[in-house]
Amino acid sequence: QVQLVESGGGLVQAGGSLRLSCAASGTIFSINTMGWYRQAPGKQRELVATITSGGRTNYADSVKGRFFISRDYAKNTVNLQMNSLKPEDTAVYYCKLDQFVTANDYWGQGTQVTVSS
Repeated sequence: QVQLVESGGGLVQAGGSLRLSCAASGTIFSINTMGWYRQAPGKQRELVATITSGGRTNYADSVKGRFFISRDYAKNTVNLQMNSLKPEDTAVYYCKLDQFVTANDYWGQGTQVTVSS
């Protein structure tokens, strides 16, 4: 069983920064992708950023140059540094782990990020 626990959400003014963290526990295989997704009210969940076990990153166009994803492989954590936040970044942010060995994916419970104008 795998558990993902997110932390770091909150309320921030436009232009500010927040750092999200996600810790994975349980049976974690070495080949995987971790990432962050978000869902705003009335909208579909969308990709924000992902990072593979090899360190390859992928970002949504809307966050490129503002958000930065990183991993601590020893601790099975993934972080999202969010800078220059905009009101349109307001959403619930979810951590995700894709394990290719078992073809399973896992989601965290979500953490609210609210950016005021």
